[in-house]
Amino acid sequence: MGGGSVKTGKMPEGEKTRQCKQEEEQQQKEEKREGLIEFYSSYQELFQFFCSNTTIHGAIRLVCSKKNKMKTAFWTVLFFLTFGLMYWQFGILYREYFSYPVNLNLNLNSDRLTFPAVTLCTLNPYRYSAIRKKLDELDQITHQTLLDLYDYNMSLAQSDWSTLSTRKRSSRSLLHHVQRHPLRRQKRDNVVNLPENSASVDKNDWKIGFVLCSENNKDCFNQAYSSGVDAVREWYSFHYINILAQMPDAKALDESDFENFIYSCRFNDATCDKANYTHFHHPFYGNCYTFNDNSSSLWTSSMPGISNGLSLVVRTEQNDFIPLLSTVTGARVMVHDQNEPAFMDDGGFNVRPGIETSISMRKEMTVRLGASYSDCTEDGSDVPVQNLYSSRYTEQVCIRSCFQLNMVERCGCAYYFYPLPTGAEYCDYTKHVAWGYCYYKLLAEFKADVLGCFHKCRKPCKMTQYQLSAGYSRWPSAVSEDWVFYVLSQQNKYNITSKRNGVAKVNIFFEEWNYKTNGESPAFTVVTLLSQFGNQWSLWFGSSVLSVMELAELVLDFIAITLILAVRWFRSQQQLSPSGPPPNSHDNAAFQDEAPALSAPHRFTVEAVVTMLPSYNSLEPRGPSRDGEVGHE
Repeated sequence: MGGGSVKTGKMPEGEKTRQCKQEEEQQQKEEKREGLIEFYSSYQELFQFFCSNTTIHGAIRLVCSKKNKMKTAFWTVLFFLTFGLMYWQFGILYREYFSYPVNLNLNLNSDRLTFPAVTLCTLNPYRYSAIRKKLDELDQITHQTLLDLYDYNMSLAQSDWSTLSTRKRSSRSLLHHVQRHPLRRQKRDNVVNLPENSASVDKNDWKIGFVLCSENNKDCFNQAYSSGVDAVREWYSFHYINILAQMPDAKALDESDFENFIYSCRFNDATCDKANYTHFHHPFYGNCYTFNDNSSSLWTSSMPGISNGLSLVVRTEQNDFIPLLSTVTGARVMVHDQNEPAFMDDGGFNVRPGIETSISMRKEMTVRLGASYSDCTEDGSDVPVQNLYSSRYTEQVCIRSCFQLNMVERCGCAYYFYPLPTGAEYCDYTKHVAWGYCYYKLLAEFKADVLGCFHKCRKPCKMTQYQLSAGYSRWPSAVSEDWVFYVLSQQNKYNITSKRNGVAKVNIFFEEWNYKTNGESPAFTVVTLLSQFGNQWSLWFGSSVLSVMELAELVLDFIAITLILAVRWFRSQQQLSPSGPPPNSHDNAAFQDEAPALSAPHRFTVEAVVTMLPSYNSLEPRGPSRDGEVGHE
């Protein structure tokens, strides 16, 4: 019996070997599985591996000093502080990059230069024969107004004014419209009629102006001026524009006399002819001539200097065509690029009579970066304003087109000085009674940028400018004026009435071959941004691009561990949740209660065998002696 008990507690050798092989195979499978995945089982293991193996400076101190809590805390704070400071610098770099800064590049080029266009005006508005009668009538009314306001008599025959006053005042009479907008004295904000005894009025207390009212006369405002000269010229100009607007083809009339204005024209020692200029008439500046405006044969300056430019001798003596409109003696000149209109009000300057004006030029080109770097336009196609001029886009072209389009929309007619939009007509108080009221109201809004024209019209990305400097000298000199005027009288039929104020000379030339180009280049590119990032990263952590990849790997591993733990937690929650019995199970409560009890001893038996194996092995040497004892018995 004793021997039987020993045999029953002993595990067969074959079963022991088989079980050991199974455990070894299972262990090898686990090792193979771990070697394939090579992943971390916790956040702590991940962090320790990263700090021990990363090339980022300072991270190893978080692991090496873990036995010293004070050092660990110090290096943790220092690590994350430098990490935060680095990304603060990154934010500054990002903000600077997306502000799109530019570098200004200045280049000096030396080459033969294309001569710019030059526009010269007589400063003497021409009295068209088609409107001469109405202009004479306006002059007579203005003379009488000056007599009433200032007791100034311009030698106007009283019979002429009486004849004018007794005319039939129809709705189309000029006098009718002038009386609707009379020139009056104004004091403060009140408009008063001219006193009967004007001599008793202190004229220093008054302003001169005219009243403009809406069509129903419900709203009026005073267009007043502190200077009587300015008031008379503006009032006369207002009626003069209405007279011109009544002539639809007034701008097409060509009554210029080139030979009576330009006595001499020379470029590069060659005489100019009619093929070298174009003519247009300006309502205020008179006959204007634009030289070198023909794109097919542009002038080219072979050498700088006064002898290699444009030289003009012009007549500046006034013929008193419209003395109330033009109060300046001389000529007006403007230098501009080809295919750009000549805005004489903006860029022109006056040439003095009896003076030789030498204008030296320096060409300057500006090239701006478009897109996000600056608010410029390439050709104006992306500007929400229609170009009314037959020229390329410029900022001034856009601004004037914007005003004209608003004028047509608000007032129902177009301003005479600017191009006519399609389907519109010029303002004329015989057709548009209150256009003057609408115009001056709109002009005030335009200057205050209420219309938004200055905001809509952007600068061109490419533009050419000419920097001008002028020198003056007396011409002709006192010792040479006799023969100069004699030759002019013989060759150009110049009628010598005022030698000193009769002629002027203009020289326009390039000062030097060199011209300046102002260009823009991006101050921050992607390469620059990455370089700055690298500098900051090296400054705070002393690492490289591979260190950045290590940090990225840490982030990805952190996300992966988080997902794995989330999946495990979700599965454990599903296993703990109650589930119903299988469809083919027996409804036996006793069996359901017994099943757990049976499984528990089974697991316990396996564990006992495993734990008893060492004890069983330790008893192996004693086996024969005990067997001997049994046999002996």
